[in-house]
Amino acid sequence: MLRRALPIVALLVLVPTASAMLGPELSARFGPAGPASAAPSVAAGSAASPAAGASPRAAPSASASPRPSGPVGVQAPRVVHDPARAAVRLALKVRLDGIQAKYGIPGVSVTIIFPDGSQWFGAAGLADVGAGVPVTRDTAFAVASISKTFTSALVLALVEDGSVRLEAPAATYLPDLGLDSAVTVRHLLDHTSGLRDYFFHRDIDRLLLAHPDRRWTASEALQYVGKPYFKPGRGWHYSNTNYLLLGLLAERVGGAPLADQLRARFFGPLGLDGTFYQPTDEPTRPVAHGYRFGTGADARPLDLTGDGSIAPFASVVTAAAGAGGIAATSSDIARWARALYGGGVLAPATLRMMLDDAARTERFRPTVPYGLGVQSVDVAGESTLGHSGRLLGSRAVVRYLPDSGFTVAVLTNQSRTDPAIIARALLRIAMAPARDCPCLDVGRGR
Repeated sequence: MLRRALPIVALLVLVPTASAMLGPELSARFGPAGPASAAPSVAAGSAASPAAGASPRAAPSASASPRPSGPVGVQAPRVVHDPARAAVRLALKVRLDGIQAKYGIPGVSVTIIFPDGSQWFGAAGLADVGAGVPVTRDTAFAVASISKTFTSALVLALVEDGSVRLEAPAATYLPDLGLDSAVTVRHLLDHTSGLRDYFFHRDIDRLLLAHPDRRWTASEALQYVGKPYFKPGRGWHYSNTNYLLLGLLAERVGGAPLADQLRARFFGPLGLDGTFYQPTDEPTRPVAHGYRFGTGADARPLDLTGDGSIAPFASVVTAAAGAGGIAATSSDIARWARALYGGGVLAPATLRMMLDDAARTERFRPTVPYGLGVQSVDVAGESTLGHSGRLLGSRAVVRYLPDSGFTVAVLTNQSRTDPAIIARALLRIAMAPARDCPCLDVGRGR
């Protein structure tokens, strides 16, 4: 595991302040979203919980051909002039507005890609509550652990290049970190390394909140990795430490900063102009402020971002790094998922390896079936591929449905309500045949 006698670089001393007051939202983990009632920590969320209303299941094999019409990948939105489709789009907007109002979500952005490649975009609420700035198509949100899908894809691309071996010890590529030689690259990707999540350390919430505008380094974050959960390959436990290390590994092997490689491999070629790596990139789109809530049903949203340029706030995003540092528009995230899981990013054999790894982790009974950086849960009666994420002040989910070819991405600037509620409700409308469209069934939150 990590031996503290061999730090990455000389560490800065962090001095905690007594002014950091932790509220009830600071008790859960960073990563994929859990139940709507769960209270997130500064680095919140957990892959141990499936999305609300979703059922865990084994990941479908990549050999089963997805069925969206036309080439799978990132395409310009298509305009479809169809009265039935127009009714569906109206119903989607009414439902989204109702859910946003019911749950008091400050702002939400949703993109649905239909099997034919056409898109629906919906927004509700505010990106900046104090200034009254509405969410628009160009608003980017912190996507938290959805970032892991990019980091995983980058490492697997390096595997395709022959630069990385999945079964090689991670210490082969990161020799100065004191990693247990039994921890392989695969163990990091599918959370079977046993490495403890540094965001679970009892002191880290206080330190992150004490200086929210401070930028953390990976070496500082790794000082909070505690005793291993288990020996490598002997269990499954979601841990952001794995993906922080994978980001460092990609930088070491690829010979360039993580942001540069992500732009060169994915953002640029796929036209993801609204996606950027917050720890080092300048924003390419206005970013929604992140909000937390105090106690009480009528508590007002508290702005975590303030005058900062990183959402929800700099300390947690920079500490997350390769595990959760990306911000993007909902359109970009939906297009990314469709391209990645539809076969437009990795070679077929690599994609199959990504998905089929869930069968390897199944024996450890993870609450969410997990492959190489991918979750598989049932939503709206279909198996899906994707990821969810949560930071204090940010919560998001993306799901690609390989059987029907639908994709949905839901991004929010809060962390108390599970966005899977929105994804499930909107998919029910989008996937209904025209004659069965529940266009008049638009009760809030249903």
